[in-house]
Amino acid sequence: MAGKAPKNDPVQDAPQVAGPKHAAAGLPAIGHTLRIAQQQMGVKRTALTLLRVNQKDGFDCPGCAWPEPDHRHAAEFCENGAKAVAEEATLRRVTPEFFAAHSVADLATRSGYWLGQQGRLTHPMYLPEGGDRYEPVSWDRAFDIVAEELKALASPDEALFYTSGRTSNEAAFLYQLFAREFGTNNLPDCSNMCHESSGSALSETIGIGKGSVLLEDLYKADLIVVAGQNPGTNHPRMLSALEKAKANGAKIITVNPLPEAGLERFKNPQTPQGMLKGAALTDLFLQIRIGGDQALFRLLNRLILETEGAVDEEFVREHTHGYEEFAAAARAADWDETLTATGLTRERIDEALRMVLASKRTIVCWAMGLTQHKHSVPTIREVVNFLLLRGNIGRPGAGVCPVRGHSNVQGDRTMGIFERPAPAFLDALEREFGFAPPREHGYDVVRAIKAMRDDKAKVFFAMGGNFVSASPDTEVTEAAMRRARLTVHVSTKLNRSHAVTGARALILPTLGRTERDLQGGGEQFVTVEDSMGMVHASRGRLEPASGQLLSEPAIVCRLARRVLGEDSRTPWEEFEKDYATIRDRIARVVPGFEDFNARVADPSGFALPHAPRDERRFPTATGKANFTAAPVEYPRLPEGRLLLQTLRSHDQYNTTIYGLDDRYRGIRNGRRVVLVNADDARELKLADGSYVDLVGEWKDGVERRAPGFRVVLYPTARGCAAAYYPETNVLVPLDSTADTSNTPASKSVVVRLEQSSTD
Repeated sequence: MAGKAPKNDPVQDAPQVAGPKHAAAGLPAIGHTLRIAQQQMGVKRTALTLLRVNQKDGFDCPGCAWPEPDHRHAAEFCENGAKAVAEEATLRRVTPEFFAAHSVADLATRSGYWLGQQGRLTHPMYLPEGGDRYEPVSWDRAFDIVAEELKALASPDEALFYTSGRTSNEAAFLYQLFAREFGTNNLPDCSNMCHESSGSALSETIGIGKGSVLLEDLYKADLIVVAGQNPGTNHPRMLSALEKAKANGAKIITVNPLPEAGLERFKNPQTPQGMLKGAALTDLFLQIRIGGDQALFRLLNRLILETEGAVDEEFVREHTHGYEEFAAAARAADWDETLTATGLTRERIDEALRMVLASKRTIVCWAMGLTQHKHSVPTIREVVNFLLLRGNIGRPGAGVCPVRGHSNVQGDRTMGIFERPAPAFLDALEREFGFAPPREHGYDVVRAIKAMRDDKAKVFFAMGGNFVSASPDTEVTEAAMRRARLTVHVSTKLNRSHAVTGARALILPTLGRTERDLQGGGEQFVTVEDSMGMVHASRGRLEPASGQLLSEPAIVCRLARRVLGEDSRTPWEEFEKDYATIRDRIARVVPGFEDFNARVADPSGFALPHAPRDERRFPTATGKANFTAAPVEYPRLPEGRLLLQTLRSHDQYNTTIYGLDDRYRGIRNGRRVVLVNADDARELKLADGSYVDLVGEWKDGVERRAPGFRVVLYPTARGCAAAYYPETNVLVPLDSTADTSNTPASKSVVVRLEQSSTD
């Protein structure tokens, strides 16, 4: 087993296992939502808070980035969104007395679940050099400490400014503005670890690194392909959109190594009929081997080319480039190799082809199952090829739909949180603010970890998130963080990153989305951008968890004034008092935000322009949509090994653990499980319920081990296994990343399963 938990920390390595479910949501989801919410918030606060989630006069859910429909239900939230809100609006508090009772060494032994359950942070806290526990500190002293360390650096590029996707547009714009005025483009963010591959592939092929569909497009589609994605757990409100699409006549193909309950049947808790009966969503389930998606889409493209009249020749001729080279590569696709790469049968692929050819309007949706492999960028480029062939970009009901996993992660990138900014963006900053931004590219997440490891970066500042738990190669990441001179985390709740510190450390508590934001200019609101490029306002209504909390914009503005001093011409004090003044500047810097304050007054928000969608105009280097041709890649497994994908449980959002159950997969009261196909387990002589160590194998020869996982026989694809992160991030090598995007390859980890020494 994996060792005993500290006192009062629930054991997570002795799970109870039943069979997987075949339907999602319904009455159990309602019951679980209300139980969690009332435990955290109480009955009255639950009602007041949940009825404002995703409403036009309320606040944006701090969970996923799925867009809101224009006509909204009174309960416009999902089970996991309610859990996210409950943990932010909780009545539990982490006070200075808590830190006096728990040393940093003690906190480092605690599980992420236990840490998160302690409640909201209430005061700025400081760990002095040589100290063993955090102590309260004034905001002025905290900003002085950060300024001291930043000013002592030999170069601004020795500082890292990380951003989580929860940060608002206003805070993100100020944050990147401060970092660049300080003198660095070191702006790693959570996009580097999730949809960077999507942005890289889409920028090259269609000229903009975002999806090309709006919510209403799903309702108009004839065919929706959901690849490498589990909406039932990660974006539950997407199931309502798929249900509506089905009612309008759409067919759905699911491409995934694991069967997912939400895509089998959705019991919509917003309607009586939905709760009782539900809607079957998937028409065809392609249970693909991990990493076989490029091979599948390449073969489908060959079959489309071979079908008379299937190619939209006018669209290809007028709007695309590179067709001949692509077509030659596609025609060379091999059936036998595809069946090996995908694990599918010829009959299933033929059935998928019939559905593709019958569709005039096709959308492909995807998430981490496509983006976290070495060959992720060519895979997504192949998806684009698939859509371009039949003219399925730039028409209603068709297009690319990367589904972002964190509220406003897309908005942060739009606001300039990017280590490789476009020259045009930097030019606009320079014109507007009168300083020369740095032009040299900065560090992404993987390169930031290496920079700390190699003593090239000495100050780490995180605006939200849980960097240590989110990053790959856990032992390497933690050792790198401990080499820093100063680590700073702007946070609402306690997490693992607060226990893995530099020589000095700060925790700066901030307002949550649910809370009222009062500044010198009166009550403020912020804005966010959803997964489909819609921008809208978010207004918190609850009283702050503590009178000591500052908003994220206020934290950035005060820090900037302390660090940059009188040399800065940026009106930081004005920005802190009135966020409308921030939006006025965004309007002059970021294309698509013209007249920002007036447009965001519309309760429904506004759509950002998207040339491929709106005009069939492709702002690429060629001026057209680019077909691409790349060798087909897929993971090859040595004998006796499995290919592991890391994933979330249902009681989890990113690195935040809400509970210890994965209801739809039949796992209760534990997290240290590895899902293995029964035939694979038999060949490997593994018994259901036995305990194993997961041992990663990679070309550097370093042994990476995650001990004490219970084997669960599960209907996953042959040769494939699955286990939860962050527990398995230790197995993901820092250098195992996607080509071009440098995203950690967390969905294709070669492992062997060894009998646990503690079994």
